[in-house]
Amino acid sequence: MTLTPQMLTVILAVVLGPILGALVSGLDRKITARVQGRWGPPIIQPFYDVLKLLRKEALGVNRIQIIYVWLHLAFMILTVVLLAMGQDMLMALFAYTFSSVALILGAMSVRSPYSRIGSHRKIMQMFAYEPVLILLIVGVYLITGSFQASSVAQQPLLVKLPLVFLTFLMAAAIKLEKSPFDIATSHHAHQELVKGITIEYAGPYLALIEITHFYEIFIVFAVVASFWATSPAIGLGLAAAGFLALIVVDNVFARLTPMWMLRYMWTVPLTLALSNIIWLYCA
Repeated sequence: MTLTPQMLTVILAVVLGPILGALVSGLDRKITARVQGRWGPPIIQPFYDVLKLLRKEALGVNRIQIIYVWLHLAFMILTVVLLAMGQDMLMALFAYTFSSVALILGAMSVRSPYSRIGSHRKIMQMFAYEPVLILLIVGVYLITGSFQASSVAQQPLLVKLPLVFLTFLMAAAIKLEKSPFDIATSHHAHQELVKGITIEYAGPYLALIEITHFYEIFIVFAVVASFWATSPAIGLGLAAAGFLALIVVDNVFARLTPMWMLRYMWTVPLTLALSNIIWLYCA
């Protein structure tokens, strides 16, 4: 069977996505450590962490929890496939959301109070960033007249969606568990004993969550780069700038409470995004 360019793109995205995501995560940890006056782990430390987890004994509280962690990974891979194929962005958003929902249900299927508190905070995070993602898709439709992901290559989105771009970076901080929005679980930059939504996962199942997170990092910065998809070099520069901006914000701001996060996201960022969409619609 001959591989079409589209099939090759999908295979490369599925295979290279978590690798690139892990490298970005390792670079994030290294830069954060240097900012804090530490030497930090090697950039390939995320690979060591996952391999170590995969070698541990597979233990789960119940079977439902295990099923949900696999669904968490499966829906994230489906999101990568849909975007790589240039398919409907709304369908990709649904798959992306279902991935988070699977993690929430897995956390709520156990009796740990920390796990359930983390899942409740994850729901608050979804309420905070989902409107931003929907407005981003609406903005792309107003510019290109299509919901297909492949349509973003028609013209630079940043020119007409600058405020939506800034708002998406705030949503990205929530998705990547960056301060001030890291309320559902502490991630590598903020080590804590109680990890919230992922506290009841260990061994290979925690490795699956880490791999899913690598896919998520890849998706987030691929979307950032797509704001200037007409030039890969400028797109990569945009992603690098967004990456550095998130690190700065992560190290400058303290963590918000869940209600503060929701109140903030539904006022300043959402107002900026809506203003951009209204201006685009009326122009």
